[in-house]
Amino acid sequence: MNKDKNSNANTAHILKSIRNRVLILISLYFVSVSSSTVRRPPPLPILPLPSSSQLQWQLNSMALFLHFGPNTFTDTEWGSGEADPNIFDPVRLNASQWVHVAKEAGFNRVILTAKHHDGFCLWPSEYTDYSVGSSGWRNGSGDVVAELAMAAREAGVGFGLYLSPWDRHESCYGKTLEYNEFYMGQMTELLTRYGDIKEVWLDGAKGKGEKDMEYFFDSWFSLIHQLQPGAVIFSDAGPDTRWIGDEAGVAGSTCWSLFNRSSAKIGDTDPRYSQWGDPQGHDWVPAECDVSIRPGWFWHASEAPKSALKLLNIYYKSVGRNCLLLLNVPPNSSGLISAEDIEVLQEFGKLWRSIFSHNLAESAIVTASSTRGDITDHRFDPHNVVKEGIYTYWAPEEKQSEWALFLNFQDSVSFNVLQVQEPINMGQRIVAFHLDILNEEGEWKKVINGTTVGYQRLLQFPTVNSKQLRFVVDASRADPLVSYLGIYIDRFSIVTMSNSSSRTYLNGSHILHQSLYNHSQIAAI
Repeated sequence: MNKDKNSNANTAHILKSIRNRVLILISLYFVSVSSSTVRRPPPLPILPLPSSSQLQWQLNSMALFLHFGPNTFTDTEWGSGEADPNIFDPVRLNASQWVHVAKEAGFNRVILTAKHHDGFCLWPSEYTDYSVGSSGWRNGSGDVVAELAMAAREAGVGFGLYLSPWDRHESCYGKTLEYNEFYMGQMTELLTRYGDIKEVWLDGAKGKGEKDMEYFFDSWFSLIHQLQPGAVIFSDAGPDTRWIGDEAGVAGSTCWSLFNRSSAKIGDTDPRYSQWGDPQGHDWVPAECDVSIRPGWFWHASEAPKSALKLLNIYYKSVGRNCLLLLNVPPNSSGLISAEDIEVLQEFGKLWRSIFSHNLAESAIVTASSTRGDITDHRFDPHNVVKEGIYTYWAPEEKQSEWALFLNFQDSVSFNVLQVQEPINMGQRIVAFHLDILNEEGEWKKVINGTTVGYQRLLQFPTVNSKQLRFVVDASRADPLVSYLGIYIDRFSIVTMSNSSSRTYLNGSHILHQSLYNHSQIAAI
């Protein structure tokens, strides 16, 4: 009997022990699961931030401007507003050709001069008889805006419109209330008849000695955002995207998307302020660089387009400086983009793709001076910088004294272009940075300095070779975040190095001429 009691007691003790161990294991399991599901949040965004439409605008990088109208047929730039509407007769007009040319060259948006300064409307406006409706083209039933809107929609290309505030034809121009009502009436037509509008473009251009005119810009902007909430509005001073301050397509070597709209006035903004932006700015107003492929903005038979290499150089100084490139390619008097312009655009597209189609950094092992979170959390991993897109990025640990990314290659790589991108949805942060390479003596040698990054920064320098690279952020408004780091070889652009100095400046960047580069002086484009 005692034997049975002892046996039962032992069994109970064993079961209790097993139960306790199971409870401990279960407890440890849930603690482990709990700790693994508690993730560290992303770093705090730093204001100001872009809106959704501004983000989409920036991601497109390039847009095509289409200056077209009576000026195309009168061989002028600023029409008088008195040309006979019948002079407008593009017998071969093909908006699908315009869109196809844009898309093939890598442009994701087209913007049409629906009305230029002469007041002639490329759509049949109910508020004036100075339009395509009074011309003989398409027997008076044509609508250039409608044809381009449809062609862009079918091709999956964004569509934008320019409606000039200055109107040299309309008799009510100069009468403040009457003309503002007229302008808003025409704007309403354009924004309610033609589907989704991605950008509305307007400026403060006006010739000297013209009638004084007060524009109700705030009312216009409110109307545009109401009718087309996904559209960005361009002007000298925003509200959504600003003019870079020149018509050469060149941004400042330092270019902030931050801006103070209260410090700018449409038609009278300091060009330097426009080019550089404002690191203390309270508004997010990124810059747009407009330039024409030809000397003029409208097509002229006597003019020839810029070369593809020139366009590539403009690309580095616009898109490569945190801006969108708006390249004007004017249709000719037949209603088509000219063959010589198409040839240049095709060659530019080939140059661009040959340089940027393959990021040499993809083959590198990427490490960092520090990484936010623990080793199991890959959201902020340094390897993210070789993944395309701004929504993945490297984030350092907080309160660090050094911010650096290291790229280690199995074999030496040759390159002469650096690409850096920030996740601008988290704000623009980087103030200054530089790139080093490790030379054969095991010493870090500085290749190039840069300032702002923003959506994208591209820097050129004489070709270097190394197995190890170090990208260092020298100053930042907050903990720096890097979404993309690329190195490329550009075999077409040429960089000048001065014999009399160990340094020169290209694209606004400080290039240090080290003896390790071991290549001869070459002339600039």
